[in-house]
Amino acid sequence: MKDSNFLKEHNGRLMWHPMTSPKDSIDQPPKIITEADGVSIVDVDGHRVVDGVGGLWNVNLGYSCEPVKKAISAQLDTLPYYSTFRGTSNDAVIELSYELSEFFAPDGLSRAFFTSGGSDSVETSLRLARQYHKLRGEPGRTKFLSLKKGYHGTHFGGASVNGNANFRSAYEPLMPGCFHIPAPYTYRNPFNETDPEKLAQLCLQALEDEIAFQDAGTIAAMIMEPILGAGGVIPPHPSFAPAVQEICNRNGILLITDEVITAYGRTGAWSGARLWGIQPDMMATAKAITNGYFPFGAVMLGQRMIDTFEGNPNAKIGHGYTYSGHPVGAAAALACLAETKRLNVVENAAARGTQLFEGCQALQKKHGIIGDVRGGYGLMTAIEMVSDRTTKKPIDAGTAAVVQEVAYQSGAMVRVSGPNLILSPALILSEAEANTILQALDAGFTQAAKTAA
Repeated sequence: MKDSNFLKEHNGRLMWHPMTSPKDSIDQPPKIITEADGVSIVDVDGHRVVDGVGGLWNVNLGYSCEPVKKAISAQLDTLPYYSTFRGTSNDAVIELSYELSEFFAPDGLSRAFFTSGGSDSVETSLRLARQYHKLRGEPGRTKFLSLKKGYHGTHFGGASVNGNANFRSAYEPLMPGCFHIPAPYTYRNPFNETDPEKLAQLCLQALEDEIAFQDAGTIAAMIMEPILGAGGVIPPHPSFAPAVQEICNRNGILLITDEVITAYGRTGAWSGARLWGIQPDMMATAKAITNGYFPFGAVMLGQRMIDTFEGNPNAKIGHGYTYSGHPVGAAAALACLAETKRLNVVENAAARGTQLFEGCQALQKKHGIIGDVRGGYGLMTAIEMVSDRTTKKPIDAGTAAVVQEVAYQSGAMVRVSGPNLILSPALILSEAEANTILQALDAGFTQAAKTAA
């Protein structure tokens, strides 16, 4: 490996990083991570911290998951690649298809279409939704509904249903026919409603109104995250998702749950759909399916999709990726799924999630910079930072950066996105490691208050 000075000098100059400007990567060089084990990462200067981000919501089993590493190595020795396009398959992906159908049976999902990651899974879901309606003789159903603040990846389809201008405005015009309804976001919403149940009803009425305005017969699908993740960890009232499904079913609209983040135990349930007691027509998954060790994803399909596609000889799927069903990714996913179940990670995700959520609520009482704390469902927690609690004015970027940097120097990698500080650590996080994150945050908020004073 090149020495640290070489890496620091060339990083921002030779590569463009996602979700930031090229100039920012030069002016404010990113942390260069060179080692990892357990739930800790080590940077190029030898500084070790607890990873409160879990890679990018995906390293559920930590960085030392030997069964997954061994499965990848063994698969590379036998079959490093073969296509699953028409006419060929591989043994690993067939076995994985069986295991996923068993795992997602409670969600009513028993078929898989494999992808290279989360954005691919969303794109696949949107395309199959349109094809479903064409096969059923309703080609006019082409529109999509989604939630404001929702995040659905970076392809043109995903960006079009995204509910955040940061991922849209630079690339417009996007795909036509995508419409957004208010998210059940109690801290900021157009209704000025702070009661979660009442807000859920207002958002549901907005959904009904939008369907009526657009004409239900023109809408292909509704896509939503069971808990909004990148938008700031926004959990809806428990009544919301079941009501969305009922509205979609009543209007002949497919329901897609984007579970790139929430599947495989993140919420303290095995899926976000199961958390809320719904059964979507499609579920987009990725990230934790291979623990971040291999780019891989899967769209899981329900009975309406199965009956329509498998019952029609003309239902050719003109869609796929070179790495759909990659045997190494499939082997990694098989090992990851087995380890996820063996460890029963949902129990620890729920326990440590409660610890972090309550710990952040305690920090809110201590630090005026904290406007809102959201979470309470597994290891998904967000702190929304403000410069004034009364007006809810968002914190400035400089102060937010102080929180993040001081927290890092104090022992925890955390992620700041706009005014939101998001925590999504590995599901094997220990009680002591959760406390390290909380202590690092305390230090960050303390220093930020001094800086702003």
